[in-house]
Amino acid sequence: MSVNRVLDLIKENDIKFVMLKFTDIKGKEHGVSLPVSLVVDDLEALFEEGKMFDGSSVEGWKAINKADMLLMPIAETAVVDPFAQIPTMTIRCSIYEPNTMQPYDRDPRSIATRAENFLKSTGIADSVMFGPEPEFFLFDDVRYATEANNVSYKIDDIEAMWNTNRKYEDGNNAYRPLKKGGYCAVAPLDSAHDIRSEMCLIMEQMGLIIEAHHHEVATAGQNEIATKFNSLTLKADETQIYKYVVQNVAIAHAKTACFMPKPFAGDNGSGMHCNMSLSKAGKNIFMGDKYAGLSETALYYIGGIIKHAKALNAFTNPTTNSYKRLVPGFEAPVLLAYSASNRSASIRIPAVTTPKATRIEARFPDPMANPYLCFAALLMAGLDGIINKIHPGDAMDKNLYDLPPEELQDIPAVASSLAEALDALSTDFTFLTQGNVFSKAFIDAYIAIRRKEVERLNMTPHPVEFEMYYAYSGLK
Repeated sequence: MSVNRVLDLIKENDIKFVMLKFTDIKGKEHGVSLPVSLVVDDLEALFEEGKMFDGSSVEGWKAINKADMLLMPIAETAVVDPFAQIPTMTIRCSIYEPNTMQPYDRDPRSIATRAENFLKSTGIADSVMFGPEPEFFLFDDVRYATEANNVSYKIDDIEAMWNTNRKYEDGNNAYRPLKKGGYCAVAPLDSAHDIRSEMCLIMEQMGLIIEAHHHEVATAGQNEIATKFNSLTLKADETQIYKYVVQNVAIAHAKTACFMPKPFAGDNGSGMHCNMSLSKAGKNIFMGDKYAGLSETALYYIGGIIKHAKALNAFTNPTTNSYKRLVPGFEAPVLLAYSASNRSASIRIPAVTTPKATRIEARFPDPMANPYLCFAALLMAGLDGIINKIHPGDAMDKNLYDLPPEELQDIPAVASSLAEALDALSTDFTFLTQGNVFSKAFIDAYIAIRRKEVERLNMTPHPVEFEMYYAYSGLK
């Protein structure tokens, strides 16, 4: 999209404000809204010179004595915001240093762009395609407390299995997905079909291509909307749009959307499986005559992901809550193995109807991941595997969930905690710094931010500790 086309969209939609959006290290979106008159008066200058903002107010970025940074709008990302009451256009931005007019090394979107550029520089491929599958819950009510004398949370939803015996004024219809009973449920078990349909229609308005939507496995309103793949950075943009639409449509229906991987115990958590493929001169170079129709290049790519998996977890599973999902027994892909169509493996090769659709699927990422960092890190690990010919070994086609302990001990696993993932990243990071895609300064800042989260949780008493220990305190 050209700058002139942005101007046309402003006129066609009677836009009053233009919001410049950007994403911080943790994946949270921020925005600055400009009056359209200011934008239209010098549109070229906005795209060439950017808009100054305070970088010191964004966690992990600038010190207060060097706070000035630039929002550099990306014209092709311009879209009308369907939720704004006053006609508003949003444009995504990369972050630039004002003194050099170069992309900021800690800007997630710029990191994603550098990863794509590094791929091209290797000559291995021209493009990488990503197809993430974020899952989410829709709840009716969420409350939590983190006070000195009260640490608690409570979730409720009309679909929740714990409400089968609840009294309602108009009666309890008893139609609820029970534990692990929600996959592809239909009405009346699926109460959110129309809400998801509305989300899909709005996503289409904002440029996403919808492939399907359905109820997911868990009780209490777990859902998934499948969208078509796109190139790395643009798909990360679309993932941010996906979350924005889901959250805002949910609010409009008096619901609240949750992307936490494990918001409650006892049922499946939410993942964000990431499908990937590489292309060169229009040909999918993951196609081949090796295992499951893969090429040797694809196998090396898998090998790189498996080798660096624990360091990758710092980006693909970036919260303490992530590791409450990555446990055996709830369809979580914790074992670092690959297999065709085997959903118990952390790397799956999906069945395809045409070789052109050949891809691999990393199943351990979750929707709390910053998509720019998650996708870039996965690509860099895969490229390291290709460059250094890291073979993943033999595929494992058996159900990994049923393996006896003596076999399990020989299979590597993902990190078991955020602390372990951060420790891995602190020593295994050179694959990320190739081509200056990730800077060491960024990695250090990222680790420091996430370690604070680990430390806060470690220092906070948990209700389960009271259940396990309180009645026994002082007893011999």
